[in-house]
Amino acid sequence: MSEKTDKNAKTGAAGKAADAGTADGAGQRRLSVLKTYKLYVGGKFPRSESGRVYEVTDSKGHWLANAPLSSRKDARDAVVAARKAFGGWSGATAYNRGQVLYRVAEMLEGRREQFAAEVADAEGLSREEAAAQVDAAVDRWVWYAGWTDKIAQIVGGGNPVAGPFFNLSSPEPTGVVAVLAPRESSFLGLVSVLAPVIATGNTAVVIASEKAPLPALSLGEVLATSDVPGGVVNVLSGRTAEIAAPLAAHQDVNAIDLAGADEALAKELEIAAADNLKRVLRPQPVDDWAVTPGTDRMTAFLETKTVWHPTGSLGASGSAY
Repeated sequence: MSEKTDKNAKTGAAGKAADAGTADGAGQRRLSVLKTYKLYVGGKFPRSESGRVYEVTDSKGHWLANAPLSSRKDARDAVVAARKAFGGWSGATAYNRGQVLYRVAEMLEGRREQFAAEVADAEGLSREEAAAQVDAAVDRWVWYAGWTDKIAQIVGGGNPVAGPFFNLSSPEPTGVVAVLAPRESSFLGLVSVLAPVIATGNTAVVIASEKAPLPALSLGEVLATSDVPGGVVNVLSGRTAEIAAPLAAHQDVNAIDLAGADEALAKELEIAAADNLKRVLRPQPVDDWAVTPGTDRMTAFLETKTVWHPTGSLGASGSAY
C-alpha cells in the first residue's frame, strides 16, 4: 500500500468518525470514540512497525475500521515471542492448560454481544445468525479445554515389546505453529484452528482473515485479560501472503496450518516450509465449522516420544523389579 493510500484511508476514517457523532443527554452532538485495533504480540498491543494500516469493510463495502498492516518484521517479532513462551506453556500441566482455556471461554461469553456484532458485520449475517456463530465458538473453546488432559490417553500408551522392558509412547507439542486463519469464517473458524494448537502445549502465531480481521484482533484483547501467558498466542493482521511467506521460511517455526491459504499460496508455502522440515497441515475443505471437529487438529501438531525402561529380572514368583 502506498503512502498516499494510507493517508487517504486515515483521512477517510477521520471523516467518517466525524459523521458518526452521537447526541448526549443534553441533545448536543459529540464525536464518537472509534475503536483502534492493534496487533497482539508477546502479551502487548503494538502497532505494526511499518506504521501501515488498511481499510476493513463489511460485506456491503461499508468502512468498519483501519486494521494494522503487518510486516515481515512483525512476523519475526511474533515468532520470537512465541518461542520465548513455549517452555513455560508446554511445561505446564495439562490440567492447568485446561483451566486457562476455560477462563478464555468465560471471557468470550462475557463479550458475546461485541463479537456477535463484529461477526455480523464481517460475514454479512443477521445478529441472530452471528450470535449462533459466537455461541458455537465459545462451545468449541470449552470442548478443546476439556481435551487438554485427555489427548495423551488417546494417542499415547504402552507398547508390547519382545524383552524385559516397558515401552511407553507419550505425545509432546511440536513447538511454534504458524496458523493461517480461515478466510470466510472470521471467528468460529479461527477458534477451530487456534484452540487445538495451544490446547496441546504449542504456541501460535496467527494470521487473521485478511478481509475480516476484527474478531481475531478482539480475541487478542480477551487473551490478554485472561490467564493465557503473553506470547502463547500472537495475532497479526494484513496481507496473508505477505505475512505467511516469512513464517513458512522461518527456521524457528516448527509447523504451519494452511487453513486460510488458497491452492496456489498453499503450494508456495509448503515448498518454503520444507527447508526446515516443518509439519504442514494443508487446507482441508470444511462445509460447516460448527460440526464437531474430532481430534485431527490436535494430533496434527503433536510429536510422539517413546521411552524404554527395563522391567528387571523375572523370577519364579514374578517380577523382581
